[in-house]
Amino acid sequence: MTEMNRLRSVIRFGVAAAVVAMTLPFATASLMAQRSVPKPNEGETFKDTSMLKPPAGAKIAIIEFEDMECPMCAHVFPIVHAAAEHYNIPLIQHDFPLPYHIWSLDAMIWARYLQDKVSPKTGDEYRGAVFAAQTGIASKDDMLNFTRRYFQSHGLQLPFVPDPAGQFKKEVEADRTLGDRLGVQYTPAVIVCTQKEWVHVTDVSLLYQTIDELEAKVRAEAPAKKAATAPAKRAATAPAK
Repeated sequence: MTEMNRLRSVIRFGVAAAVVAMTLPFATASLMAQRSVPKPNEGETFKDTSMLKPPAGAKIAIIEFEDMECPMCAHVFPIVHAAAEHYNIPLIQHDFPLPYHIWSLDAMIWARYLQDKVSPKTGDEYRGAVFAAQTGIASKDDMLNFTRRYFQSHGLQLPFVPDPAGQFKKEVEADRTLGDRLGVQYTPAVIVCTQKEWVHVTDVSLLYQTIDELEAKVRAEAPAKKAATAPAKRAATAPAK
């Protein structure tokens, strides 16, 4: 190898090393930003995580993206609701209809109709009933027949068209867009978050443990912050003689 070729090789190696050195912090930051349980970095690699915050006034919350035709969502539904009630923390649910599910969007629209026209509680109960009956719903007609029976059994008047202006569909689509921005690929996506961090819970059996850990962190940080911001006390001085 001539001296010139050797010099060129050193330059190429130096450039490559510099590129690696510059990109390594970003790669490390990306890995650090992704936390999941039970295994770190096992969950989805989310993109824009700025939305993963509790609502104003809350220290911790559960966020879930769900599809009403998803069997695992049916399994998770009662668990996340029980956890939110047990810890008295907000549960923020987002619709994320998967394109290959044929009646999920219809169910979401009916749920939003009940939430808006009757009460949020009724809308949520309807979702739970759909999940419980999910294996017996195979088509849009099945979905409509189930909904008709649900309305009748609850003394509700079934509207001929639940969403004439397309309002509820737009709300579902807005949730779907939010999930796309986050980078959701499959459902359910269950995330527990505080104002400082979030955890993607890929095994729902660890949901309570995850909430316990984050609540402990929040409690541990609160006194330290209070002490740091407390005004300093003036030392007593003896009266002048």
